[in-house]
Amino acid sequence: MEITDIRVTLKNEDKLKAFVNITFDNQFVVRGLKVINGKTGYFVSMPSRKRPDGTHQDIAHPVNNEARRLIEDRVLAAYEKELEETGAVATSEG
Repeated sequence: MEITDIRVTLKNEDKLKAFVNITFDNQFVVRGLKVINGKTGYFVSMPSRKRPDGTHQDIAHPVNNEARRLIEDRVLAAYEKELEETGAVATSEG
C-alpha cells in the first residue's frame, strides 16, 4: 500500500500545528490526523474519538511500527513542505 496524497491544513495553536488527510493507492482516504508539537518535538496523532469516560480511542491507526514510521515520516515531511511554501515558521518547544 502506498501513500499517494497528503493534504495539510496548517493551524497556529500552541500544540496543534496541522490537520492532515492522507490517501492510500488513490483509493482510500484517512482524514483527521494531527501534527502535534509535543514535549520532545513534533509527532503525528491518528484520528480519534472521545469516549464517554473522557479518554480517546484511535479510529484508524497503523498495525505495526514500520507502518507508523512510514506515515509519520511522510506526514511530517509534507507538514515541513507546507510551512516552506506558505512562509510559516515551525517552532518546537521540546
